[in-house]
Amino acid sequence: MNFKKDKVYDLNIAYIGGGSQGWAWGLMSDLALEPSLNGRVRLYDIDHKAAENNAIIGNELNKRDDVKSQWHYVKSDSLKDALTGADFVVISILPGTFDEMDSDVHTPEDYGIYQSVGDTVGPGGIIRALRTLPMYEEIALAIKEYSKDAWVINFTNPMTLCTRMLYKTFPEIKAFGNCHEVFGTQKLLISALKDICDIDDVKREEIKVDVVGINHFTWVTKATYKGMDLFPIYEQFVDKYYETGFVKEGDDNWMNNAFASGQRVKFELFKQYGYIAAAGDRHLAEACKGSWFLKSPDRVKDYTFGLTKVDYRKEKQKNLREKGLRLRNLEEQFEIKETGEEAVQQMRGILGLRDFVTNTNLPNKGQFSNLPKDVVVETNALFRRDRVMPITMGDMPMSLLGLTMPHVTNQELVIEAVTERDLKKAFRAFINDPNMKLDLHEARQLFNKMVKNTEKYLPDYFKNVEV
Repeated sequence: MNFKKDKVYDLNIAYIGGGSQGWAWGLMSDLALEPSLNGRVRLYDIDHKAAENNAIIGNELNKRDDVKSQWHYVKSDSLKDALTGADFVVISILPGTFDEMDSDVHTPEDYGIYQSVGDTVGPGGIIRALRTLPMYEEIALAIKEYSKDAWVINFTNPMTLCTRMLYKTFPEIKAFGNCHEVFGTQKLLISALKDICDIDDVKREEIKVDVVGINHFTWVTKATYKGMDLFPIYEQFVDKYYETGFVKEGDDNWMNNAFASGQRVKFELFKQYGYIAAAGDRHLAEACKGSWFLKSPDRVKDYTFGLTKVDYRKEKQKNLREKGLRLRNLEEQFEIKETGEEAVQQMRGILGLRDFVTNTNLPNKGQFSNLPKDVVVETNALFRRDRVMPITMGDMPMSLLGLTMPHVTNQELVIEAVTERDLKKAFRAFINDPNMKLDLHEARQLFNKMVKNTEKYLPDYFKNVEV
């Protein structure tokens, strides 16, 4: 990377999954609004046409008066081309297609198992991991060969397992995983301040939180606003909306938006454990026992959230592809706006332009003294020049440890299964999941069916094997 006299960095960014119609566009927008960074973005995607379209869309931004920086976007046809000389590597890929995700999410419903997301834990999360982690082995080896000193930012789910596989394959990698779930809980605390204390105009960054846990099962153990303890305020807020749920005025109601909720899962967990559950309700529900929140579709409605159907995702993908063509052909103007994601600010921290603290996913190097070393955990970290320093939290509270440890051990078992090419170990993780309530015969039947449905994207050693 080159530091110019006018204090504007000239960067090389490799984007793996660069044909994305979601994360890639968001990064383009955030980069366009950051005046301290300029450079090149190499877009690599197995869908070469999608990457080429995004390169055209990105380069068109340079002609506009509302951009604050200049970026040259180019399609790369290989990982080698994309990664060589990269200062930062961004990864956001869809492992397989939504047809495979359809099986991940909906095949277990035939056995009475419901999932609200199906990309992190549960039967769907585990099967998704089987096709994702071999891809991450390949990516990690390519980074080792072509850009070993680059900083790597992962957005792909299952977040914990993807980040863990990067380090398992290339221990010296400088990678971290980004997730915005905690941001939603900071915004919920802003709503509590307004509702209980009539305090307005609070920025999310002013809500300071201590984050503990693993991705999509995070908790806040301390929360303050200008030194004010927010736990008593949140407790009043929970009591007020425990029965009805809470929807902020102007936001989509959970009944009309598959990604929204009335926060009742959060409220229930706060009452039971005394800590603020910090992920979205859909993810929190999946990390708990299946009988708690996902026992049936009616139970899901009682807790004011929804089961995100894959047909919804397919329709959204179709609409985004059509939008991408309109943007490419200049039939629609690209909207430049801050996304609320923090990758660009993390880059600025690593480049030494600012000190920056936010939650991120990193191997456990002492963040939690009562969790195994090297498992990937989510806590706050300080981003400072050429360093990302996770904040030590000591012991995870025992009540939260009891909920978290089954997932930690299960995720390590999935890593072993892929690394050792052992489908039987994958099945052990499958039946160990808290949402698995089948007998062994039914569990084998479901597992084999789901593996068969996704085998196109599994390496050879997984094909035509039944447990």
